[in-house]
This record gives sequence, structure tokens and C-alpha cells, in this order.
Amino acid sequence: MTTRATQHVETVVIGGGQAGLAMGYYLAQHDHSFVILDAGSRVGDAWRDRWDSLRLFIPAGLSSLPGMPFPAGNAYFPTKDEMADYLESYADQFDLPVQLDTRVESLTRNGDRYVLDADTQRITADRVVVATGPYHYPNIPGFAPKLAPSITHLHSSEYRNPDQLPEGDVLVVGAGNSGAEIAIELAVDRRVWLSGPDTGHLPKWDADDLPRWLFWFDGRIFRWLFSDLLTVDTWLGRKLKARGQKGGDPLIRLTPDDLEQAGVERVPRVEGVVDGAPRLDDGRRLDVDTVIWATGFRPDFSWIEVPGLSCEADGSPIHDRGVVEDEPGLYFLGLPFQRSLLSATLVGVGADVRYLAARIRTRADAGETE
Repeated sequence: MTTRATQHVETVVIGGGQAGLAMGYYLAQHDHSFVILDAGSRVGDAWRDRWDSLRLFIPAGLSSLPGMPFPAGNAYFPTKDEMADYLESYADQFDLPVQLDTRVESLTRNGDRYVLDADTQRITADRVVVATGPYHYPNIPGFAPKLAPSITHLHSSEYRNPDQLPEGDVLVVGAGNSGAEIAIELAVDRRVWLSGPDTGHLPKWDADDLPRWLFWFDGRIFRWLFSDLLTVDTWLGRKLKARGQKGGDPLIRLTPDDLEQAGVERVPRVEGVVDGAPRLDDGRRLDVDTVIWATGFRPDFSWIEVPGLSCEADGSPIHDRGVVEDEPGLYFLGLPFQRSLLSATLVGVGADVRYLAARIRTRADAGETE
């Protein structure tokens, strides 16, 4: 039986990505003990492990965390490695207590304290902020194993660059941002099909002609529009949230014209497998050499075993702006549409962090967990 060393801190933040680090920035301003736990070996590894050519969908001028501007021009779209390095520098700049190589295996409650078990370590806490985001396990269709052994298939989270794939035709399943960008990259010297409905797109701006109002007053106008107007508190925000849950997020920085010009052929959704090959909704069978599942992820919070937490049918936690009302001292950060359209992004997470940090500080100063 493994013996676990035990320590107590007032607040534990689970997840050292942008949401967890931003929470750490605010917690560090007050005299309360806290630690940030992250499963990666380096801060920013969640970005480093994505495909090689990935760039942020939001320009650098809108991609800063509280207290530290992103070190690039406003209209520049950072690479995924530049973002990873920025997060690492952010943690160093503010001397945030990030504990790496620490995967939390379970979160339970014992009396008025939370208990976190991680490897050989046990931590007790008065409050816990779960900042792991919603992207835990690849959401691959159940019929995927029926594909013929000759067809290479992998989830978009495993894709790095075209060189890792065999030669031949490719089907990308999932027409959101990841699927569209990967399809265009592969279409340079392959025949590529992109499966899935059109999710719409935001207005496309090149780096040199981004509208100036995006960056007025340090981007506050942009943030007001997307983080304060398009929220769960407004009719339009709720409508966008419902649409996103049904049909996926709109394309950013790409349009259907870009896909057409790259030679990517749009096809209906994949409904199954016939004779070892993917079959489309319209009955067509596609003979391809590779299938990439850009079908998103599914959340998994089953490791949280506390009585006051309930989840939606898809596994997402039920909360009010990140606060679990029936489980005092438990919070969530970085969830899609936690409050606004941009809650799960760099540009939008700050508002959610400030709200929760203020709530935690007020209760902690009063000697309460919630």
C-alpha cells in the first residue's frame, strides 16, 4: 500500500494552463496559501503538444493574461510554441507556485476540507479551483474501429504534420477550426475531403488590416462586445451558446472560400463504416488512405467525487459562473461559455478569473469556504 505524504493549503488550483495561471496571479496578491497542480512536465505543454503549424486564432494584442502583455505586435498571431513559452514566462515572472508532473487522481471531501490524491501525495484544502478545461478525452465515433486495417486513422490531438501520414487521400471528419486548418494544410499535395456541416465563420481579417477598434483601450471594446454582451445573461449570448452546442464553433481566420481555394472538398457528415471504408450521410463510400477525427473532446470529471456536484448529460459540471452552489468552496474555470462566448479562451478567461478570485478572497477573509 502506497503511503501518501499529506500537506494542507488554503486553495488548490488544478491545471496550470492560462486559466489556472491567471487565477494564481490574483491569489498571489493576497495572504492566502495556494498551489497550482499541473500534470505536464513544463508549463505550457498543453500548447506545445498540438500540431506544428498551429497559430492562435486571436491576435497577440488580445491574448495577454492579467499583469503581463504578450511580447509581440498587436496584430501578430502567435505560434503555439510562442504561447507555451509566454505561459512559462508568466509563471516565472510572478513566481507562481506551480507543481509540475502532478496528476490529480481523485478529489473527495472529508468534513469541511477537500482531499486531493495525486500519486504519492495527498493535499487537503479549504477550496479547490478546477481549471483543467473541458478537453479531456478525444471524442472518436464508436464505429471508428470498423475501418479497414489499411486505413490510418487518428484524432486531431495526435496530428503533428503531414509527414507523419502515409501518402494518399485524406478524410478529415469535423469541420470546425481544427478540422479546417488541418484540411487546408494537407490539401497542398493530397486530395482532401472535409466532412461535417458548415458551422459559419467570423469576419476574416488579415494581420495587416485588423480593425483598429479591436485594440482601443487595450482591447476593452472587443472584450466588452464578446465577454460582456455575448453572455449567458443576454438573449443573444444564450442563442449563440445553444447554436455552438448543436453545431460547433464558427470558423475563425478561415472562410468556406479558403477551403474551396485550397482544393478541399466539403462532404456531409460520416454516419458509419461500410466494407471497411467511411460512409457519408448521402450514402457515398469514400476510399481514403487516412482519416483524421477532428471531432473534439468529451469532458470527464468522474474523478471528482463530492456530493454537491452534478453534471449535465455530456459530463459537463453544473455551475453558476463557475461556482458550484451545492458544494461550498468548489469552483470551475475555463469551461466553454462559462459566462461568455470567450470564457474558454485567452481573451475571455480574465473576466471569469476576476469574478471567482474576488469571491474566494471575500469568503477567505471572512474565514469561510464559500
